[in-house]
Amino acid sequence: MRIILLGAPGAGKGTQAQFIMQQYGIPQISTGDMLRAAVKASTPLGLQAKELMDAGKLVTDELVIALVKERITQEDCKNGFLLDGFPRTVPQADAMKAAGINVDYVLEFDVPDEVIIDRMSGRRVHTGSGRVYHIKYNPPKVENIDDITGEALTIRKDDAQEIVSKRLVEYHQLTKPLISYYQNEAKLGNTKYFRIEGTKPVAVVTKELLAILG
Repeated sequence: MRIILLGAPGAGKGTQAQFIMQQYGIPQISTGDMLRAAVKASTPLGLQAKELMDAGKLVTDELVIALVKERITQEDCKNGFLLDGFPRTVPQADAMKAAGINVDYVLEFDVPDEVIIDRMSGRRVHTGSGRVYHIKYNPPKVENIDDITGEALTIRKDDAQEIVSKRLVEYHQLTKPLISYYQNEAKLGNTKYFRIEGTKPVAVVTKELLAILG
């Protein structure tokens, strides 16, 4: 089961990604985590990435695709994987397709911008695991404390309102075209595309995902 999650930052992808990972036993592949791990392990690709980052340059699409290809051959990906935050642009989606990385499901979380701004300002994160809470929609059992470890939750810099607004502009310019791209791929029979109303309660969205993924 190979899944791509699409949707603006704060559309609820992180919360549902945790559920999908636990339910289906597949890892979430974040390109940021993957880059950091490759650099730390000093793999050939990691060394290339470090060289670019040290020079203040962006890591190329080709390098990220190569990292994804390498990552999905690992044992924990044998039942599939979940891509969140990648591909971010149509050229990345094309490069992924050219590299033979096929995807079974593309799940789009559709949420209006004003709802996203409200959501993200209330977001709290457990740094160690990446678990995401919200003071209104998905609160921890104890205020500002992670349910599982009992450690303190933090507010990410990215969740400040002006940064959220800036990221939404970027999302609409770069990433939104992927919606048409993958809808077209679904029409061609290359994947299955589902749009999920992300304003619904977390439990309702989870139930919809179970119905889709089986």
